[in-house]
Order: sequence, then C-alpha cells, then structure tokens
Amino acid sequence: MRRVVLMLSALVLLSAIPAAGQLDQILKEMDTYARSGAGPSGEVKIGAALKQALQVGTENAVKLTGQTDGYFGNKAIKILMPERLRTVEKGLRTAGYGPEVDKLVLSMNRAAERAAPEAKKIFWDAIGKMTIDDAQRILNGTPTAATDYFKDKTSASLTLAFRPIVDRAMDEVGTVKQYNELLGQAKAIPFLNTENYDLDRYVVGKALDGLFRVVGDEERKIRSDPGARVTSLMKEVFAK
Repeated sequence: MRRVVLMLSALVLLSAIPAAGQLDQILKEMDTYARSGAGPSGEVKIGAALKQALQVGTENAVKLTGQTDGYFGNKAIKILMPERLRTVEKGLRTAGYGPEVDKLVLSMNRAAERAAPEAKKIFWDAIGKMTIDDAQRILNGTPTAATDYFKDKTSASLTLAFRPIVDRAMDEVGTVKQYNELLGQAKAIPFLNTENYDLDRYVVGKALDGLFRVVGDEERKIRSDPGARVTSLMKEVFAK
C-alpha cells in the first residue's frame, strides 16, 4: 500500500512541475523516506538511487568540464585537430604556422568549455525518464552501465540540442575564423592537399564524448568510493 501511495504521489508531481524540477523534488522526497527508516520498496529505492547517482555524476561532470581548462587541461578529453586534418596540421607547423594551429586547438576546447554548462538541464530531463526496470539492470551492470545506457538513449537528442550552443560559443571565441584563416594558409603551401571539414560537428561530437567520459568517471567513483555517495539512498543501494 505504501508503495502505491508513493507512486501516485510521484505521478502527481510529474504532472505539476517541469522535468528537471520534478526529478529533484521526487528524489528529495525518496531520500526523506530513506532517512526516516520507513522507505519504499527495494526496487523503488534502486530506481531513485540510480537517478540520484546520475544526477550527482552529471552535475559534477558539467562543473569539471564547464570551467576554464576543463577540456584543454584534461589530456583524456582535450580536443585535438581532427584526424583527417593531421597532415594539414603537420604541414602548417612545418611552414611555421604552429602558433596559429595551437590557437585553433585552444579555441575548440574553449568552445566546448563554454557549452558544457548548458548540458545540465538536458541531462537531468533525460535522467527523469529512466524506469525502475532500467535501474535494476544498470545496478548489476558494468562500472559505467548507467553512463552507457544514458549515452545510448540520449546521444542523438543531445547532439541536436548541443550543436547550436557549440556553434554560438565557437563564433564567440573565433574558432571558425581561425580555422578558415588556417585553411587559406594551408592552400598556399605546395603539395599540401586541403579539404572542407565540418568543424562544428567535430567539436560537438568531441565535446559530448568528453562529457560522457567524465560522467563515467563520476559513476565509477560512486560505485567504488563510499565518500562519493552523498545521499542516504545512494549509500544504502550502492553499499549492497
């Protein structure tokens, strides 16, 4: 009976407030139940704990990547020149344009760092759609099962939502201008073949790859480090 009341309460909340707000409010309510010792059923707790883990993990990931050098200073996710343009990069550096190439690389990372904070609401809206069955499978999965599930379910919509943010950021930091100037310089170098490249798409993809990687790192911490479990529900579920 208590479980039915809890689920009905959640449905009322779902219809009354925006997605990001509803997730936060429901999880707080579930945590209150856990603290009181009169918590809901095990599967409901698992679902809530997994959502809390993703909520905490994605918020931490956004904070880490959405600061100066969040991408550029992290070798694991730093955005480099596209593989298809490495020959062009080598030719430009040989011709003395190394500083210009470095500026382009820096500006791509700065664009990703500016865009990262905008991902929080998109992440949290997606987290709210996770079912209890999903959570049960994820809990017993790999160390990044939640992140992998999240990436599989949201990558397409995140790309669509993220691209205009990255586009705007790239314009603001001058990435496109620097790239076009470098291409113009490359075309003047004998025997160096250049090609048009969708740099915006590349930066969006790498920005999201980096963000998901950091989310995965945060998930591993929550699963393995008791100190990373910042709510009573997470401590209870992930300790099992």
